[in-house]
Amino acid sequence: MSAGAGSGQGADSGQGAVPERDAGSEQGTGPEQGAEQTPGPYGAPGSPSVIEAAERVTVGVRAEGFPTEHLAVLFDGVFSRLFPALARVGVNPAGPAHALYTSLPGETVDIEVGIPVDRVLGGEIDLGAVDVPGAGEAQLVAVASALPGGRLGAATHLGGFDGLGEAWGTFLETLGSRGEAPAMPFWEVYVTEPSPDMDPADLRTDLFTALRD
Repeated sequence: MSAGAGSGQGADSGQGAVPERDAGSEQGTGPEQGAEQTPGPYGAPGSPSVIEAAERVTVGVRAEGFPTEHLAVLFDGVFSRLFPALARVGVNPAGPAHALYTSLPGETVDIEVGIPVDRVLGGEIDLGAVDVPGAGEAQLVAVASALPGGRLGAATHLGGFDGLGEAWGTFLETLGSRGEAPAMPFWEVYVTEPSPDMDPADLRTDLFTALRD
């Protein structure tokens, strides 16, 4: 499996868009503001961990067949609207922003963009639509979801989003060399929120994949 990242830059597609705003972290409340950069707990992509994790309740916006090169439109649309919408219904972030992939990125991808929350969302929240170049409008609807638990591969990428494609390739290749079998879904957690004046080297993104038994 060759993963596309929240940046939309996968080892297969080699193109896409960086989520330019409101990325968060697996721990804490997302998106983090002024987070101090710390070493990742899971090891670098070339030395990943195998962990047992509990399922996490989330709220996400699902998009099927979304154009990979325009993922920034999806990220910006979701994260500029989701946090205030959740506040209006009394649901609180319980972890940082993530992108969960249920297909390998090519020209299009099946993806869910969201955040962990403190309770299951009842019903759904209409976040409006975004204009996708060449594809018309995409409706954004936030629904209850979850990040999978169980036996997972995990690694931490330190650096800019443009390195995520290579990081995913190294991560998955290393797991395979250890006899592990990565499976769907796979996801990214944005530990450090990017800002215009920050050094991209200070960005941290945690990578996760389900593993076959």
